[in-house]
Amino acid sequence: MRVLLIGPPGAGKGTQAVRIAAHLSIQHISTGDLFREHIDRGTELGQRAHTRIRVGLLVPDEVTIGVINDRLARPDTERGFLLDGFPRNLRQARALDGILASSRSRLDTVLDLRIPEAEVVRRIAGRRLCRRDREHIFHVDHSPPEVAGACDVCGGDLYQRDDDREATVHRRLEVYRSETEPVVDHYEAQGLVTAIPALGPVQEVLDQALGAISRSQGVAEDC
Repeated sequence: MRVLLIGPPGAGKGTQAVRIAAHLSIQHISTGDLFREHIDRGTELGQRAHTRIRVGLLVPDEVTIGVINDRLARPDTERGFLLDGFPRNLRQARALDGILASSRSRLDTVLDLRIPEAEVVRRIAGRRLCRRDREHIFHVDHSPPEVAGACDVCGGDLYQRDDDREATVHRRLEVYRSETEPVVDHYEAQGLVTAIPALGPVQEVLDQALGAISRSQGVAEDC
């Protein structure tokens, strides 16, 4: 099963990607994880990515495509994979189509997590991280700390990342609309997209995603 999970920032892609991949026993492929792996290994692709990442720039398409091409060539993807964070634009989507076509395969389904922009802003702008341990995450609405501004776990100061500030979130959404929404159109033209409302509880969203995947498997078997 070859799945693409797509959606705006704050839609819960990371949370759902891990659960879906585990349920299907397929590889979860995240571009962020791949960049870190290549950087740690000191590969040429990793060095090129690190040069951009360390100064806050986007990794060029050709580097991102090269990292994905390398990952999809590994034997553990033969059973299937779930792509998370790629493709982000039409150039990357067309490159992915070519990579898969070269191995006589294609995506089986594209899950488009949809969520109102106001909820995206509320989810992201409300996050607070602990300065001592960024694994300790709170939210001013969903999971506020017992003492305002202090981590419940270790007492460290809580802060808001620059990327999580409301103005920045709006800019990220603008980039998503201009660059990534055309990817959805690209795959809708191929009949691969299922819209998944991402506003509900995690398990509810997961159940809808797995149901869409099950239906797409049935279509594939009939073809």
